[in-house]
Amino acid sequence: MTVSEVDRAPAARPGGSGRAPAARPPGTPAGGHRSGRVTGDGGAVPAAAPPASAAPPPAAPSSPRTPSSPAAPARSMALLRLRHRELRDGIVAGRSEAVARQHRLGKRTARERLDLLLDEDSFTEIEMYRRHRGQDLTARDERPYTDGVVAGSGTVDGRRVFVYAQDFTIFGGSLGESHAAKIHKVMDLALATGSPLIALNDSGGARIQEGVTALDGYGGIFRRNVAASGVIPQISVVLGPCAGGAAYSPALTDFTFMVHGTAQMYLTGPDVVAAVSGQRVTHAELGGAEVHGSRSGVATFVHDDEESCFADLRYLLSLLPGNNLEPPPDGPPRGAAGDLRPRLAEIVPVEPNRPYDMGEVVAELVDDGEFLEIGEGWARNVVCALARIDGRVVGLVGNQPMVLAGALDAAAAQKAARFVRFCDAFGIPLVTLVDVPGFLPGTDQEHSGIIRHGAKLLYAYCEATVPRIQVIVRKAYGGAYIVMDSRSIGTDVSLAWPTNEIAVMGAEGAVNVVHRRELAAAEDPAALRARLVREYTERLVHPHYAAERGLVDDVIDPVETRAAVARWLAALADKRAAQPQRKHGNIPL
Repeated sequence: MTVSEVDRAPAARPGGSGRAPAARPPGTPAGGHRSGRVTGDGGAVPAAAPPASAAPPPAAPSSPRTPSSPAAPARSMALLRLRHRELRDGIVAGRSEAVARQHRLGKRTARERLDLLLDEDSFTEIEMYRRHRGQDLTARDERPYTDGVVAGSGTVDGRRVFVYAQDFTIFGGSLGESHAAKIHKVMDLALATGSPLIALNDSGGARIQEGVTALDGYGGIFRRNVAASGVIPQISVVLGPCAGGAAYSPALTDFTFMVHGTAQMYLTGPDVVAAVSGQRVTHAELGGAEVHGSRSGVATFVHDDEESCFADLRYLLSLLPGNNLEPPPDGPPRGAAGDLRPRLAEIVPVEPNRPYDMGEVVAELVDDGEFLEIGEGWARNVVCALARIDGRVVGLVGNQPMVLAGALDAAAAQKAARFVRFCDAFGIPLVTLVDVPGFLPGTDQEHSGIIRHGAKLLYAYCEATVPRIQVIVRKAYGGAYIVMDSRSIGTDVSLAWPTNEIAVMGAEGAVNVVHRRELAAAEDPAALRARLVREYTERLVHPHYAAERGLVDDVIDPVETRAAVARWLAALADKRAAQPQRKHGNIPL
């Protein structure tokens, strides 16, 4: 309703003959002067002067005015609606200078980010009018609406999600009691409805002025993260600072996105590091996107800008179920059961030591060659990806011969273990592509706990009850063969190419150990070694050795791999596996 329409509204006071006056804002004394309207950050901007036609009517004869008892201004639904709209519009618009400052930092506002993530006009906000209590050290006259976080629900490609976006333009997005309560509510709603939860983080951390109540708010978030783990997908997006205790929520969620140049995540900032250790370090060097994407493994995805970040987030959601009781969102069948891929016979060299890109193998197996690699920049000697095969969502794990010859190290074992557990929690079948020479040797690995970390991957596969298919592409040596979802730890189907070599170790290494004395005493050690290697290979490492003993279900032509995997995924679709009753296991964390 426009102001002119308001002017035409009848006066609400009995006996009045004039038009309705401006509504009294909350907290303003009757007859008091209103100097401004509340904006999104709690400040005030001058209110538009009421038109002359909106002046209060003269008092009715039956209720004369006196200086000591001014008449209350008239109220009408039209005026209430107008003031309500003004207030909402001010909250949504925010303070112009704060928004401009956010843009100068190369960042969008919280609401702009929600527009980029969610389907158009799908967002429904909760607790827009929430404000802090104003009882602590925070200035009592600065109580902005939303309290620095925008929360609610929307859709992504028509599927329901719950989301909260911290607003750096209000108190630097810091978390206080009311701010945390809104996050708690949206997390509870996500869990209650079985919908994915998305957190857009851009915050300076706990609100110091609110003391322990801010810390209590973080505790409530962490407890809810854990309660929702394995029940609904949880995704964190770090688009600015995420410091101190705030960093633990992304660490507890299933996937974490970070944006180069603006995102930082650390427990103690550069100033604290300098004070304690004397080391000078920048925010980016300490906890930037590059650090967490390639060194710490905290960031699952790293992007150059917010547009590509949200595009990949939407793609990820298209591959995930809403909760652990729903099946993954499969697409239409693609006729993969009869799809031969001749290029698979060309990608992988016969020689066991020649490198190739396992990503190219994955691209040949999945629909349209499209897959989303998880943790691409960290532990690159193992590939983890989500994709579809014949329309079915699958998780793929494969050794990467391009990096460390595909050997498993501590980081790769952690990366793969976490991915396997996620897929198992949400009913996503697993396809494991094996070409592994063993665990990476060395004192650094042993001292960093490779035994413990390797056991995580072993535990994850042994615990998984989803359909599991192993494809031995080339070599599979030692304990690493067992850990990569071998038949002995419970894979449902094991397929092998004619290039497969399954053994305790490679023929060269085995001969050097078993025939060490013979070689030392031989007149021609090189000739003897060549003959012994050939004999060992023919007797123990030939492609059908494991199949003859029932440890491989079939030896297939590489060109048939996509078709074979698709057929087995269909055959195992109704797999059900009962677990022993227990509170939970004790994974070697």
